Amino acid sequence: MDKLPTYSESLPVDFPRLARWKLKHRMAPIALTLCFISVASLLLSLSQLALLGKQSVQLPLHTEQILQRCNMLHAKPGPPSDFHQRTESDRFVEGTQATLIRNASIWTGDQEITQGDILLDKGIIKFVGHASPGMFNKFKDLVTLDVGGSWVTPGIVDIHTHLGVDSAPALSGANDGNSWKGPILPWLRSLDGLNTHDDAYRLSISGGVTTANVLPGSANAIGGQAFVIKLRPTAERSPSSMLLEPPYTLNGTHVDPTLPPRWRQMKHACGENPSRVYGNTRMDTFWAFRQAYDTARQIKEQQDAYCTRALAGEWENLGEFPDNLQWEALVDVLRGRVKIHTHCYEAVDLDDFVRLTNEFEFPIAAFHHAHETYLVPGTLKQAYGHTPAAALFATNARYKREAYRGSEFAPRILAENGIDVVMKSDHPVLNSRFLLYEAQQAYIYGLPANLALAAVTSTPARIMGQDHRIGFVREGYDADLVVWDSHPLALGTTPQQVWIDGIPQLFEPAVASKPVSFQQAPRTPNFDLEAAAAIKYDGLPPLMPKKAKDLIVFANISSMFVPDGMGGVMSVAGVGEGDVVVLGKGVVQCWGTVAACVNEFASEDTEWIDLEGGSIAPGLITYGSPLGLEEIQGESSTHDGTVFDPLTGSIPSILAGSELIKASDGLQFAGRDTLSHPRESLAYRAGVTAGVTAPSSGGLIAGLSTAFSTGAAHRLEDGAVIQDVAALHVQIGHSNRGPSVSTQIAALRNMLLGDKSSITFAEVAKGAIPLVVQVQNADVIASLIELKKEIHTRTGTDIQLTVSGAAEAHLLAKELGEAGVGVILTQSRPFPDNWESRRILPGPPLTNESAITTLLAHGVTVGVGVVEQWSARNTRFDVAWAALESFDRISKEQALALASVNLEKLLGVKPSGGLSDMVATRGGTVLDSEAKVIGIISARRGVVDLI
Repeated sequence: MDKLPTYSESLPVDFPRLARWKLKHRMAPIALTLCFISVASLLLSLSQLALLGKQSVQLPLHTEQILQRCNMLHAKPGPPSDFHQRTESDRFVEGTQATLIRNASIWTGDQEITQGDILLDKGIIKFVGHASPGMFNKFKDLVTLDVGGSWVTPGIVDIHTHLGVDSAPALSGANDGNSWKGPILPWLRSLDGLNTHDDAYRLSISGGVTTANVLPGSANAIGGQAFVIKLRPTAERSPSSMLLEPPYTLNGTHVDPTLPPRWRQMKHACGENPSRVYGNTRMDTFWAFRQAYDTARQIKEQQDAYCTRALAGEWENLGEFPDNLQWEALVDVLRGRVKIHTHCYEAVDLDDFVRLTNEFEFPIAAFHHAHETYLVPGTLKQAYGHTPAAALFATNARYKREAYRGSEFAPRILAENGIDVVMKSDHPVLNSRFLLYEAQQAYIYGLPANLALAAVTSTPARIMGQDHRIGFVREGYDADLVVWDSHPLALGTTPQQVWIDGIPQLFEPAVASKPVSFQQAPRTPNFDLEAAAAIKYDGLPPLMPKKAKDLIVFANISSMFVPDGMGGVMSVAGVGEGDVVVLGKGVVQCWGTVAACVNEFASEDTEWIDLEGGSIAPGLITYGSPLGLEEIQGESSTHDGTVFDPLTGSIPSILAGSELIKASDGLQFAGRDTLSHPRESLAYRAGVTAGVTAPSSGGLIAGLSTAFSTGAAHRLEDGAVIQDVAALHVQIGHSNRGPSVSTQIAALRNMLLGDKSSITFAEVAKGAIPLVVQVQNADVIASLIELKKEIHTRTGTDIQLTVSGAAEAHLLAKELGEAGVGVILTQSRPFPDNWESRRILPGPPLTNESAITTLLAHGVTVGVGVVEQWSARNTRFDVAWAALESFDRISKEQALALASVNLEKLLGVKPSGGLSDMVATRGGTVLDSEAKVIGIISARRGVVDLI
C-alpha cells in the first residue's frame, strides 16, 4: 500500500520533512511547494497589514492548513507530474522476481507490436520493444519466458463489478451490495463491505481480469462510493491492501498539499430499480437527486465563500471550515473530482440525468447497462462537461422493460457516433471471468477489433481515471499483463499466465492447444442491414424471415452434419468444398457435386444460395430457462406464472386429484427471445430451432415439460408443438423457505413407489418418460442415485433419471456413468453461485478437466443448457467453447450433440429422424464465430426460412 506523507492535526506543517520527501520527487513538486509557501506568506503578510490600525484579530490555530486546503479546493485529480519517472510501484512486493517475456505478439492498448519483448521489474513495465542480447544481464534472477508469438495484452479491467460485495457463494452473511436505508446514500463505501474471501477472485483472475471497479448495487438513486481494486491476494489479507490509488483522505489523514487529489468513484442509479425498491416513480427519484445535489451545492458555495475570505486574510468571525462528512463526497462530485457511474437504461432516464448534470454542473464518467444509448447518442453528447461512455452487455437484454430494446449492435452504433464503448460484467450477473467474451461478441456484431479490445482494457482504465498506470502495455505502467493461448478476440481464448503487479497468478496453468487460425482475429459476418434496422425500428426491428422457394440449392458447402440415427451426430461423407445440397420443401433431396445433383434442380424455379464455404448442421435445442413461458423476467404480466406446490402450500380444490401441470398449456408464441410475431426469434436466428421448457415452480414439483419450435407463429401451426409432453420435472435443494432435502426426497420416493393415483408418476416409475431433477449439490445427487437403485430393487425397472443444473455432478462422474444417469449442465461454464454449487470444476487454465470432459470420460450422456432465456441465442458458442477447451477430447460432432441429440435423449424428446430441423451457415460451421446463420431448414414444417 501507499506510504503517504502526513502531518499532525495540531502542529504546523513540518517543512524540513516535506523538503526531504520532495527531493526524492525531483524539481516539479519543489517548485510548486516554494510557490505555495510564497503565496501563503504573502497572504499572511497582507492580512496582517490589513489589520493595522484596527483591533487585532486572533489567527486560527491551523491557519497554514486552512490556506493549504483552500488553495487545493479547485485542484483536479490526476497523477503527480513525475509519476512515470517512478522506478518502483507503490504495490511492489519485496522478493518478486523480474520477468522477461520474449517473442510476444503485443496489443499495447491502442496498437499492435509483433514479436516484441517485455520486462517486468519492481511491479512496473520497464521495457517494451525488441531486446538485444545481454541487455538485461544485470538481473541476477531474471525469469525468462519465451511465449513463442502468443498474444500479450494489458490485464482486463472490469469497470462494473460487485466482486467482494455480492460474494460467491452467495450467503446472507456476506450480502453487502446494497443498503436499504434510503434512496440517497453518497456517504456509503463499497470498501466497507469488501469480502476478501469471495471465491470469485481466483476465477476472475483466471479469465485475465486484473483490476475491477467495485460498485455498490443499484437499489438506490445514489448507492455510495466505489473503489478500484487489484484482484491478487495480498500478504495483508485486507480489503485496504487490494485498493488501487484510493483517496488520500480515505482513513481521515491529510497529505502533502502539493500532490493532486486522486480520482474517486461513485454509483448512481435511475429507472426501475430505485423505483421498485422504494415504491417510487421516476419523478420521485429525480426529485431525490435534485434535493441531494442542492444540499451539496449549498455546502460547496459555503466552502467557496469561506475560502474567498480566508485567502483574502479576512479572519474575523470566520469560524471553522464548513465541512460535512455525510455530504463531502457529493460536494467533491460538484468539484469535478468524482467519476460518476450511472446505472441507466432508457431514453427517459438518460435524458433526465443529462439535464441533472447541466443543472448542477457535474460530468458523468459512464452510463452503465445503457441499453438505449445507441438510440439517443445525441442526448449523451448534451451532458455537462463531456460525453459519457456507455458501459454495456453484449447480448444480455430484455430481462426487464427498460432493457427490452437492447441490441447486440449497440457497441458498433455508439462507436460510429464517437462515443466511448466499455464492456462490463456487472458480476455476478455475468461471471467476470468471461468479460473478454463480451468484447468478442461486440466484435462479432461489428465493433472494430481495436475498440473491442480497448473496451475491456484501456477505455475503462481511462474512464476511471487510471489510464496513467493500467490498461496499456507501456513502459512505466503497472505490470498487469495476460499471455493468451490464442488471439484475444478468438472464441474460447484462455490465459496462459496472468501477472498482477509483476506477480504471476496462475500456478501450473492448464493450456489447451488451439487451431493455428485462432492466432489471428476471426473474420466477422456482415450485419450492416441488421444494425441499420435496429435504429430504424427504434430497437425492435422485425425478425420475420423470408420464406425460400420450394426448391432451393445451398452451394459452396464445405461440410454437413446430421443425426446418425443411433443417438449421435455424424459428418456426412461425400460433402466437401464447393459441393451443393438440394432441398425440396425443407427435405434434403441430394448432396454432393453439382454434376451429381443436376437432375434435382433442373426446374427454372430454383433458388440458389451461396454458403461461401459454409455448412449445414442439426438445429440446436435450448433447455433450462423459462423460454416460451416468460417474455420479460421483471414483468409478471408477461409470465405463465408459478405452479402450486403440494409441499409448500395447499392445492386449490379445483385441482385436487388432477394430473400434473403441462407447460404446453402456457406456451407463448410472441416473444423476441423465443418467438416473434409473426415468426422468428433471436434464438431462432442463431440456429436454436427448438426449446424444451417445464412449468415454473418454487417448490418440489414443476410438472410436465413440452418441446416446441422457436420458429412457429402460434401453437396451432403445423410443427409448433414438437411433443406435447416430454418429461416430468422436479427440483430438490436447500431452501430457507421450504422443507428439508430429506423431506423432499421422501416425498419423491412416495410419489414414485406409493402414489397409485398419478398416471404420470406411474409412467416415470415404469421408465416410460424421464424424471428430470433440477439439483446442484453432489450429496443430493448421490441420494438420487440411491433412490434410482431402490426403485430398481423394488420394481425391477430402471427409471430414466436426468439431473440438470448439476454444478457438482463431476464429483460423482463414475457413479453417474455406472447408474446410467444423464446430466444437463445448465451453466456450461460453471460458477459457484451458492453453497450447493460451490465445488465446481472450473476447467482451463485452473484445471485440465472440465465438468463436461469429466462426465463424458465416464460414459455419462451430457447436454448443456442455459439459465436465462436471453442467452439461448449463444448456445452455439457454448458448445463450441466446450470443444475448444477439451484438449481435443470433444469433436465437432460431439459438440453439436451436446445441444441437440443428447438433449433429446435426456429430456424424452423422440428423435425426429428425417424431419429434424437443420441450420445453414455462411462462412463456416455453426460452431465458428466467423459464420452467420442464414437459413433454417424445417422438414417438419415443410419450409426453409432465410434469415
